[in-house]
Amino acid sequence: MRRAPVERGLDIPRVPAELSARVPAEQRGAGRDDVRLLVSHGTRVSHHVFRELPGQLRAGDVLVVNTSATLAAAVNGRIRGERVVTHFSTRGDDGRWAVELRTPDPAAGGTTLPRAGGSAGTVVRLPGGGRLVLERPLDPAGDRLWWARAEDVDVPGLLRAYGRPIRYGYTERDQPLSAYQTVFALPAADGSGSAEMPSAGRPFTAGLVAELVSRGVQFAPITLHTGVASAEAHEPPYPERFAVPAASARLVNAARAGGGRVVAVGTTAVRALESAAGPTGVVRAASGWTDLVITPRRGVLAVDGLLTGLHEPAASHLLMLEAVAGRAALSRGYTEALRERYLWHEFGDVHLLLGDETTHAVRCERNVW
Repeated sequence: MRRAPVERGLDIPRVPAELSARVPAEQRGAGRDDVRLLVSHGTRVSHHVFRELPGQLRAGDVLVVNTSATLAAAVNGRIRGERVVTHFSTRGDDGRWAVELRTPDPAAGGTTLPRAGGSAGTVVRLPGGGRLVLERPLDPAGDRLWWARAEDVDVPGLLRAYGRPIRYGYTERDQPLSAYQTVFALPAADGSGSAEMPSAGRPFTAGLVAELVSRGVQFAPITLHTGVASAEAHEPPYPERFAVPAASARLVNAARAGGGRVVAVGTTAVRALESAAGPTGVVRAASGWTDLVITPRRGVLAVDGLLTGLHEPAASHLLMLEAVAGRAALSRGYTEALRERYLWHEFGDVHLLLGDETTHAVRCERNVW
């Protein structure tokens, strides 16, 4: 599963630590839909709050939303007496799990530091008497993520009983799992889900969804179970499980045929939808695993806009954003976000990237329906 190197992304300045959203909006005295919304129409930028999103969309637009539920994917364990934290990343078709082992950070309770996985055959003792046996790395070139076999333990049950949401050092404290669920989340029957929240959907509320629908904006659900992010190395994403239902594919195609815009809510929605798109941008029902990495060179076929959080300078997601909006628009947007002191990360503010109308018209004309 060795991955080819990807293109170099946009250079943006380092994000000051004080611009990290350390707690959810609800704990900052606001509602989920009170986070700020930066809107980029090409290189034209405007500033809003998220509850004003309906004014930025129009009847006939489609929002593609990820219904994957967030798992309590971090579990304490031990390797020959050493304390470790296991991040359960992705459930394989054969019942194995891709996992990342981390070391508890003594300087910041509840957060972790990178740790080499070990070697094949390493055993992780889990709460309740179960264990994980490491089998092989996902990527022969690295040892961050490993395929592991669970013994004497039901992993979904383990996560429900002993797990907690994955969090990183920029957050202030552990949060309940409910803080990491979006209004679109649907638990999977087999216990699968996302190791990390599809966070672009977090600011939506039931009331805001109802208002958007009343204005003629439609929602197309897809599923992509997100794996553990590479918080330190910013590696490109690994293969992830996804599903684009036939009804959502028809909705997207009809919108594009009628001149509506397809706006993905989050980079996960882009990856799933583009994995189901043919060479002309027509989307078909699809499911399975996707290893698609979207870059400016590859471009996008089915997506006209993207609603997403603000990403770190080295994040591979910036290549996807550039593919959707172009480098000039992305550079202008991030300059404004830093100048206006927007908040970063999963509890922070969001960015709506929409191409100019000329770009949208050209994309529609090039598609064959």
